[in-house]
Amino acid sequence: MRKVNRFFVFFLLTGLLAVHASATFAANQSGQSSYGSKVGRKAVNALANLTTAPLEIPKSMINTSNKSNVFYGIVGGLFKGLVHTAGRLGVGIADLITIPLPTKPITQPAYIWDDFDVDTTYGPAFRLDKTQEIAEPVVDAQIQIPTAAPVLTDPKPQAIDNSKQYRQEANQKLDEVFKKEMKK
Repeated sequence: MRKVNRFFVFFLLTGLLAVHASATFAANQSGQSSYGSKVGRKAVNALANLTTAPLEIPKSMINTSNKSNVFYGIVGGLFKGLVHTAGRLGVGIADLITIPLPTKPITQPAYIWDDFDVDTTYGPAFRLDKTQEIAEPVVDAQIQIPTAAPVLTDPKPQAIDNSKQYRQEANQKLDEVFKKEMKK
């Protein structure tokens, strides 16, 4: 019974992390975020890397099989997956220890489910996330409603169609060439 509870809790936390990560990503598309959201994103990265690190083994096996053959994918992908599992665990531990420092993710892709068909790589470690902080909104006492500028409807000049003239000239030149060639 305890194993079932642990199994359920593991998948519940993983699911919550996935939902939170996608919501955080969608909220921060503008490139601006606060210190709290940066630290929260790093905490989610750390927990996601720690919990999903074993999934690197099947991911590497699948990707290696797709790039070569099945036998090499199973054997080589197993060893490659073990190395990436250790890498994700290490990155997760490092992120967990340094949560107060808002740094960029070390692993690329940041989560294992992002770009599943791309092999995991590791970038520069502990580079500070220097995205702009969200500025406090300025409340203006007077709201100025912009007036619409008058729209000038300037008719477009009509295009001149000279296609008939060009076809006639081309036909005349072709006829002249044909007549010269036929006289030979």
